[in-house]
Amino acid sequence: MSFSVGIVGLPNAGKSTLFKSLTKKPIDIASYPFTTISPNVGIVTIPDERLEKISEVVSPDKTTPTVVEFVDIAGLIKGAHKGEGLGNQFLAQIRECDAILNAVRAFRADLVEHTEKTVDPERDIEIIKIELIMKDMETAEKVSRGLEKDSKSKDKEIIKKLNLLKKINQGLGEGKKITEISLSEEEMFGIKEFQFLTSKPMIHVFNISDENPYPIKPGSLTVNLKYEEEISDLSEPEKKELGTESHLDQIILACYNALELITFYTASGKKEARAWTLKKGSTCPQAGSKIHSDFEKKFIRADVIHWDQLIKAGNWAKAKELGWLKTVGKDYIVVDGNVIEFKI
Repeated sequence: MSFSVGIVGLPNAGKSTLFKSLTKKPIDIASYPFTTISPNVGIVTIPDERLEKISEVVSPDKTTPTVVEFVDIAGLIKGAHKGEGLGNQFLAQIRECDAILNAVRAFRADLVEHTEKTVDPERDIEIIKIELIMKDMETAEKVSRGLEKDSKSKDKEIIKKLNLLKKINQGLGEGKKITEISLSEEEMFGIKEFQFLTSKPMIHVFNISDENPYPIKPGSLTVNLKYEEEISDLSEPEKKELGTESHLDQIILACYNALELITFYTASGKKEARAWTLKKGSTCPQAGSKIHSDFEKKFIRADVIHWDQLIKAGNWAKAKELGWLKTVGKDYIVVDGNVIEFKI
């Protein structure tokens, strides 16, 4: 299972250019709104030097990195939650994603139309936020109405959920995203089924220009997407020869971290060295289920070593000989960088 990130933003903010640069997929890009109607989907490899080093040591027949799916969603505008600019269709596409990557325009260009007529990154971020909040309020009210019909039975779980939705609606009404409302882990789990848009992690990436920059806060995630598009078709040797460097890896890793994902590896045999994506805080059996659904049920134990220890040992057999392999049970919480051999 790969995780998906929906790329959103106002029209002409650079969403499709960002998608094209990340995924290397050819798509239509134009300086007018709603070029993207059906979402483009692309798979992007997570940059991982650790996997490369593990492969050098293990010398497998195949090396398989972990991936994240990116979805290019058409530009949102004011009133999207009411259906403006095909907004309902686009908001429904966001609902299917695990995280939101908001492309924010931070460059001036007379030839590229801005739907709000002026460049103002903070205002644009607020527009997107309000649209997502308004859609979540609509969802919360709709779900509440449905539950109220069933609440006459005095079902404690239904009443509990209604109270939770009331709390959420109050926070949304105050202009807070669900991630900004004080909710317990249990409460967040309780609303997972409703796929609220503002319950998803959101990353802002500012599309800048070297010629006509717009001032933004220091420390913000920035990228010159025009430059990235120009070098996207170059091979790595060509980039080195020209002295060019892509900054897309930092965006990919920012999405990965926002989703609270970690990476573990399987590399005990010669067949394949592989990276796997896992939610932080997961147990060893849950990690096993990523490889095969039966692994979680049939899990007995696993041998675990941190990737840098495996590199130091030189191979799996030597690590075992040195006593560096740790045998763990069902309660073991997988750590980022673990190399695991499952026993079933």
